[in-house]
Amino acid sequence: MSSETTFIDIGDVRLRVRLDGPAAGPPLIFSNSLGAKLEMWDPQVAQFAKAFRCIRYDVRGHGESSCPRGPWSIATLAADALRILDTLHIHKADWIGCSMGGVVGQYLLAHHRERIGKAVLGNTAAQISLPSTDWNPRIRMAHEKGMGVIAEAMKPRWFSKRFNEANAAEVSRITDQVREASVAGYTACCAAIRDSDLREAVTTISNSVLVVIGAVDPATTPAMGEAMFRAIPGAKKFIIDAAHISNCELPDDYNKAVAAFLEG
Repeated sequence: MSSETTFIDIGDVRLRVRLDGPAAGPPLIFSNSLGAKLEMWDPQVAQFAKAFRCIRYDVRGHGESSCPRGPWSIATLAADALRILDTLHIHKADWIGCSMGGVVGQYLLAHHRERIGKAVLGNTAAQISLPSTDWNPRIRMAHEKGMGVIAEAMKPRWFSKRFNEANAAEVSRITDQVREASVAGYTACCAAIRDSDLREAVTTISNSVLVVIGAVDPATTPAMGEAMFRAIPGAKKFIIDAAHISNCELPDDYNKAVAAFLEG
């Protein structure tokens, strides 16, 4: 299995991109959650890179990607993903996104459906700017108290109580990515999610979509996931007994459901 890390310059941003799997394999692009890096997808790439050309990237302002001055929108983040595909000479790829990556996926499916094949929208919603997530206090907290406080606050939101107690190392592996994140990049993406409302747009999606819903997800609640599932024509759903970062909490269950969808 070949692996390569590269940096792609797109306008005012430099994006870290990781390529795994056979160069001739069908392209499969992963988009991370708010605050995380491309390494959040390690449990998936270990399986899917056997057959797929797996493409991961750090969203602008995250990981080793640069952080140009904001403000940004979900359209900005979607354009970054398309330019990565353009640079790699890929017209169409299947999509796997978690949380913010799922919001970007919804935007692409609604506005650039010809560039996306099948799409997995995990632990996300058509509008996350709801009472369950008050973005402005979170933005203030990041600026005033730093990303360490945000990372600690994510532990019970991103992973279930039982997983926090039994798998502290994996919880730390993911939340340490938040701890290391840029305040400017994190808060610019918070504002982009806050200002995004795709509830009408998702009703126009015609691609094949799998909605993954965390049964105990306090960030994008099961009710929010169900609402998005019902709004997308012909969508399928998978309810996983996990919280918000379900691909890391129950990777075997997640991978099995995604593989059946992609190969079906």
